[in-house]
Amino acid sequence: MTQATPPLVAIRGRSLIDGRQRAATANPVILVEGRRIKAVGAAGDIAIPDGSSIVDAGACTLMPGLIDMHVHVAAFNCLTFQNYRVATFEVSPQLQMFYCLYHAQLCFEMGFTTLRDMGRGTPYGAYTAELCALRDAINAGVVPGPRLIVSGRTMITGSHFDLLTLPRAAKREPGFTADGPYALRSLAREHLRTGCDVIKTCVSGGMAARSEYDVRNMTQEELNAVVDEAHAFRKPAAAHCFTPDGQRMCVEAGVDTIEHMVFTDDDAIARIRDSGRYVVPTLLHRSDAAIERRREHGASESLVRRMKEIQPSCFETFQRMRSAGIRIAMGTDMTIDPEMGQNAKELEIYVRLGMSAMEAITSATRNAADALGMLRELGTLEAGKLADVIAVDGDPSQDIRVLQDRARIKLIMKEGEIYVDKLSREPKYVIHPQPAERKIIDRL
Repeated sequence: MTQATPPLVAIRGRSLIDGRQRAATANPVILVEGRRIKAVGAAGDIAIPDGSSIVDAGACTLMPGLIDMHVHVAAFNCLTFQNYRVATFEVSPQLQMFYCLYHAQLCFEMGFTTLRDMGRGTPYGAYTAELCALRDAINAGVVPGPRLIVSGRTMITGSHFDLLTLPRAAKREPGFTADGPYALRSLAREHLRTGCDVIKTCVSGGMAARSEYDVRNMTQEELNAVVDEAHAFRKPAAAHCFTPDGQRMCVEAGVDTIEHMVFTDDDAIARIRDSGRYVVPTLLHRSDAAIERRREHGASESLVRRMKEIQPSCFETFQRMRSAGIRIAMGTDMTIDPEMGQNAKELEIYVRLGMSAMEAITSATRNAADALGMLRELGTLEAGKLADVIAVDGDPSQDIRVLQDRARIKLIMKEGEIYVDKLSREPKYVIHPQPAERKIIDRL
């Protein structure tokens, strides 16, 4: 039996940013057939076949769906919880799973059609298996949401990840950490067996844990083993890293993406640049507003002080790495702050630190897709790719801040299906149109 050809959808707008850091196309048309883009170009160059469904985006800019390379949907976010400690220790894992979906949907409705989730820092609640289940439910169409790329964590005893949330005296389930290259290979295999898309590991300390940021969190031999195991399963490896020594370790091991821009030196910059590795900045997490929000939600004064101390170095490292030609893929490290869905504020920081708006957009489209190893499918608006398309009221190449305004995100299409439509007479949403009205439930 011959399968019917899916109907064509033609999306029209005022301009088009294709994600390749080129000049915008005026009066564009995107033809979508099923899950994929059939053709894209100026209206005069694209013939719309009879019988096509027309989506008129009016004065909107058409863009690829945005990608955030570093989120934590299982984190307790300031938009949905008021007290960090209560949320962490008293909200049930079952309720947490509903918030994982809700957090992902908040980002989705702001135009982020792909999220790389970097895992939960505690051995209870939503961990690798649960996040893989959420990914699979979204992919199957059981619930609407963004495309999730799920990580599995490998860490040593006493590392940044190990100390991130649980008190030192808390009991942990066996298998949460491992030590030595063979045990870490085994831990990586457990996560890969569960179905994760990327292996995440940790080579230095961090801000949130009760350890110093410059403490080595893994030996070179251990890191080599973790990365080799990920690559053996044809999966990428990502590494939390705050230090130049850690950056050198990542390059030697073949880590695919280096997470965070905090400290560096000239030698580490040269090695990263020459290796062609991507770095994911996560600067929004270091902004004044994010730091203050943590204070408001119960973070210790020592943590607030330490975050303020490293902030200038984070911004300087970004500028040095960008100037050196290191490849940058956008990521926020969205956890407790800022509000889920405000991912695009990260791009405003990039522009403030010297990027052009178009360069910043490319970091969240083409570059991010390339860093994921998914550039053949995502990241740019080109014939043959998956039809992840958003329509924005305004021109983000002139004012990057328009991507932060929920009311301006008029259309969201993922793989040819429209999930958000504010252009028609009967608007379509994934979640309640006013998420801030949701009640916070952690006053237990």
